[in-house]
Amino acid sequence: MTAAALAKRGFGFVLALVVVLLLVGQLLGQPILLGYVASGSMEPTMDTGDGFIAIPSIVSGDVEEGDVIVFQARELHGGSLTTHRVVDTTDEGYVTKGDANPFTDQDGGEPPVQDGQIVAKALQIRGVVVTIPYLGTSVMAIQGFAERGYGTIATIVGVTTTPSSNGLGAMLVAIGVAFLGFATLFERLGPARRETTRRRSRENVIAFWTALGLVLLVFVTFATAAMVVPSGTYEYELVSTESPTNDPQIVTPGATTELTRSVHNAGYVPVTIVHESESSGIGVDPRWQTVGIRDRGETSVWLTAPEETGKYTRHLGEYRYLAVLPPVALVWLHDLHPLAAIAAVNGVIVATTVSLVLLIFGSGDIRFRSPGHHVPLSTRLERRLRKWLNDR
Repeated sequence: MTAAALAKRGFGFVLALVVVLLLVGQLLGQPILLGYVASGSMEPTMDTGDGFIAIPSIVSGDVEEGDVIVFQARELHGGSLTTHRVVDTTDEGYVTKGDANPFTDQDGGEPPVQDGQIVAKALQIRGVVVTIPYLGTSVMAIQGFAERGYGTIATIVGVTTTPSSNGLGAMLVAIGVAFLGFATLFERLGPARRETTRRRSRENVIAFWTALGLVLLVFVTFATAAMVVPSGTYEYELVSTESPTNDPQIVTPGATTELTRSVHNAGYVPVTIVHESESSGIGVDPRWQTVGIRDRGETSVWLTAPEETGKYTRHLGEYRYLAVLPPVALVWLHDLHPLAAIAAVNGVIVATTVSLVLLIFGSGDIRFRSPGHHVPLSTRLERRLRKWLNDR
């Protein structure tokens, strides 16, 4: 393969990766390695439409003054994701501000940002944010085109609902899958092309390790999704007032209240669930527990109200791991880093799957018969129907 071909293939791979990351981030509602700003609040650091490398909070480490963070706002922009700089840290949370804004977000009514609200940090090198010019502009243009297309189609078919960003992201993924399916169908059933080169690979043979790699990719993807998707940060509202009620979350200043939290396992593999306090004034017992197949468990959550009256929010993190290792080992790995526990679980799944496949099937290549592309589709269907009738 020539250098030009390698460069072309590499560029295509990078472009596909960028599109996938942006679409997945759109579907999940948070940036996945790539993000962009849609306003000028961060100028001159980031212009409107600039992209940036978003480091997920799970691996970005502690937040410090000067960091540019992506957080789930409560009041700003209708409670959507916001990319602003941390300008101060207080006991109640982080004070944030857009570089171009004359006042902080908290001066504008946004409560102090808690660790549980932060989804990512923008990559900075020597204090300078690494930006990707026009990345967001391109994405917003595509999204605008999709919205107009959706509106046109909706008018034709009589749909009156307005698409959400997540819905548009899902639509783009569905269109991509459809195009892939049509391309595959055309390739399989379209006019045959004359071969002008000699093949070195064997037809109708799938390499064993290629097939096994695909199986492992599916297993690891679903296992990771089963651990990551149900995990997250949960919020508890607490009101500190001189006039408490029977509501356990409306208490007198300085008082502690207890709530019961139910945790469910809807899957067919036991899970070990670890809880972490991600803001002040919250505690949990037990910190971790193993929940069986399609079972549920309960844990106690304590909320402590500040001495000052007002409305407060407490955050509790929940992390789930497939219980393929002893719970104590999973908790120990979690304390090192959540990614260490996820990697260990996936390692066990990979090792177990490879061992079972080698034991049952061996390591020989997979051979299969093909009817040949020269046989028309109608003839193939007729043969299958005749065979089915004879078997009856």
